[in-house]
Amino acid sequence: MRAVRPLASRPTAAAVGAATAVVLAAAGALTAGAAPSHAAGCSGYVGLTFDDGPSDAHTPALLSALKQYGLRATMFNEGRYAAAYPAQVRAEAAAGMWIGDHSYTHPHLTQLSQAQIDSEISRTQQAIAAAGGGTPRLFRPPYGETNATVKAVAAKYGLTQVIWDVDSQDWNGATTDAIVQAVSRLTSGQVILMHEWPANTLAAIPRIAQTLASRGLCAGMISPQTGHAVAPTG
Repeated sequence: MRAVRPLASRPTAAAVGAATAVVLAAAGALTAGAAPSHAAGCSGYVGLTFDDGPSDAHTPALLSALKQYGLRATMFNEGRYAAAYPAQVRAEAAAGMWIGDHSYTHPHLTQLSQAQIDSEISRTQQAIAAAGGGTPRLFRPPYGETNATVKAVAAKYGLTQVIWDVDSQDWNGATTDAIVQAVSRLTSGQVILMHEWPANTLAAIPRIAQTLASRGLCAGMISPQTGHAVAPTG
């Protein structure tokens, strides 16, 4: 789906923080009218998902924006980053986000042996749990690539595989407008793919909240039983 972006190539935390301040200040007019998702009249629920975290550079700004606009999301974390940034895993959990397994190194799992797939998934489960994020029950294979072996290994660890219904294309340089338009295509129960590192995704958060509220949709959890978005249970 997208090229793996090493953290070293991503903007600094200071730069992202400055950008966040500008985004949220510019969106100030929306703040008063953007009711938290749990307080809105919910005619249905959708799953907002963010892949490739956590990081010191991007996770704090994303969590701040999501909390400000009353949104909850599922964060599909890479094990290597969960191990490197355990405080951010704890911050995700403290902010009320759900945390899923996104493999340890973001490889093409369908090109690996069963033992290698097992290592990618099991090490991520351990890293997230050790960081204080609980034991994930949801798994997203990198690039959405899966097969019977990947599914079987995920099931071994009690994981439900979650792909997506709508791809925001934020990994591919989608504009903020395009990301918001992608969210507008969601229907109840569906899941959208986003990532924590694109600046345009962060900028879209205020309008994502407004778009969902205007359609009577709320940000929900992804059911480990069905893989579909449902009302939060906790």
